[in-house]
Amino acid sequence: MQRCTWAQALSWRVRRHYLEGRAGDPMDVVSRLCGVQAQLLSSAELALWARVEGFRRGDLDRLLWDDRVAVKTWAMRGTLHVLAANELPVWHGGLATVRRYLRPALWKKHFGITMAQLDRLTEAIAESLTGRMLTREELVREVGRILRSRSLAAKMGASSWGTMLRPAAFTGRLCFGPSVGQRVRFTHPATWLSTPPRTVDSETATAEITRRFLAAYGPATEHDLARWWIGGGVTVARQWIASLGEEVATVDLEGQRAWILARHVDELNGPPLKRSVRLLPAFDQYVLGASYHATQILPPGLRGRVYRPQGWISPVLLVNGRMEGTWRHQMKGNRVEVKVEPFGQIGSWVRKGAGEDAERLAQFLGGSLSMA
Repeated sequence: MQRCTWAQALSWRVRRHYLEGRAGDPMDVVSRLCGVQAQLLSSAELALWARVEGFRRGDLDRLLWDDRVAVKTWAMRGTLHVLAANELPVWHGGLATVRRYLRPALWKKHFGITMAQLDRLTEAIAESLTGRMLTREELVREVGRILRSRSLAAKMGASSWGTMLRPAAFTGRLCFGPSVGQRVRFTHPATWLSTPPRTVDSETATAEITRRFLAAYGPATEHDLARWWIGGGVTVARQWIASLGEEVATVDLEGQRAWILARHVDELNGPPLKRSVRLLPAFDQYVLGASYHATQILPPGLRGRVYRPQGWISPVLLVNGRMEGTWRHQMKGNRVEVKVEPFGQIGSWVRKGAGEDAERLAQFLGGSLSMA
């Protein structure tokens, strides 16, 4: 069994996340990271800014709404993500296995509907959105017309988090379109995207998702995969890893059994990071992927500074793959005020690196830098 230190694991992971050398194509980043969380689209934009050379404001909008090579939809953990359009069938195939959103008792208790009614709603959503973009209010009215039941359609607006829209999103019948002002709009992926629709069976999809996760977040345990995918289900995650057979290798990660793709084992012995400093935005994929084992890469007792209540993930000062502080920024006129709050003493080279990244952020946002 390959032995691996956390320093080796983090060096490899930082490089896989384009956090040492930046990418040239933002879609390479979206694909490799298994999507970019888009709970706040501005954070998704900054996650790409952190990793892509020459990335400019408006580039994410272009990828989503003009080129349509990226798609915003609900995915892993039931959260909003930007995914590669040509990879949607893989994600839909995997999401079709998620049973937590298909529990009859849950729907009856919280929304007062049966599974049969949920299926009717989901089919009506698909019919409503085919070839069209509708706001939430327009979608409720159209679903009510199709079902001839305003009361059933009205239940779609019962949750501001879109709980009742997720089954349609998970099965490839709903995605986001460009907003109108502050109002979001939805459409059907099959008619919105230029790539022809296809299906990937769940077994093939979950194997590919496991490969992709290990290729970005390894060495990882079944607990890491389960937390990242849907927030639980360790037994299923263990089965997914085992299904890859000799494609995966077991690693002794400082006494803990973890897995990585066999083709990446030799890369763990690559050169260590020397002076890698990055400002990562809120909800960054690197930080999300480390949720289960965060105590290994955070100073003791500081997990709550990063992983905050209600699922909020703080912006992080990343130093050689470890979380060494948080930061925030604010626009004040034409100034971009950046404040970095280290968890402890940091070297001058870390301050210099953070300042350089802050200057790059100010240029991205079109302002002059002010370090608070």
